[in-house]
Amino acid sequence: MIIEFWNQFLFIPLFNLLIWIYSNVTAQNLGWAVVCLTLFIRLAILPFSIIGEKNALKNENLEKEIEDIAKSYRHDPILQKEEIRKILKKKKVSAWATVVVIVMQALVFLLLYQVFVRGVTGEKMLFYLYDWNDFPGTINIYFYGFDLSQRHEIIWPLLVALLLAFEIYIDFSKKKKVLDLHDLFFFILYPASIFLFLWWLPMVKSLFFFTTISFSIIVKYLVIGFLKNNKK
Repeated sequence: MIIEFWNQFLFIPLFNLLIWIYSNVTAQNLGWAVVCLTLFIRLAILPFSIIGEKNALKNENLEKEIEDIAKSYRHDPILQKEEIRKILKKKKVSAWATVVVIVMQALVFLLLYQVFVRGVTGEKMLFYLYDWNDFPGTINIYFYGFDLSQRHEIIWPLLVALLLAFEIYIDFSKKKKVLDLHDLFFFILYPASIFLFLWWLPMVKSLFFFTTISFSIIVKYLVIGFLKNNKK
């Protein structure tokens, strides 16, 4: 039942959308088809992304207020806990929108992996294509000289890791605080672990990650700019 649902309502529709984009939009360039598919899905869940970014900003402000309360009532732990409890109750932030975005991205990640494992080459495609979707023949799996199915690729996983490190650096610089050991470990180990993870997978995963992270950064700073203008 679960496998049937996955195939009929998730894998096959996504596969057909990818092939349609490949044939009709990106001039048989599978790399750009993956980019377009990723952007299409991110645009479809854009409202959840915006809500998630707003909640993240609220959490940042909440963290600062809690730090101020902790300093103000450092000599009275009981009153300090009471004040923190009040502010948490008053400014309760739900994480459901962020969860939706993460689940959707994870779903697309798994589906793209299955697409490349099961149906992107040869006559296998005929079993998955809808009647309205023309058979494209042999799929061009090269993206500017890079094989999208190639594992142990270095350049694209490295680009993703550097993009993540840049985003983390910008976030730390905005907080204007001295980085502790935990922050430094996060700054180094998180991008490094993502690099190793993507290095082990087909290169198309790095392209997907690079696209979705870039989209998230753009949405994040657009939301921040919009909220700042509203406050002014």
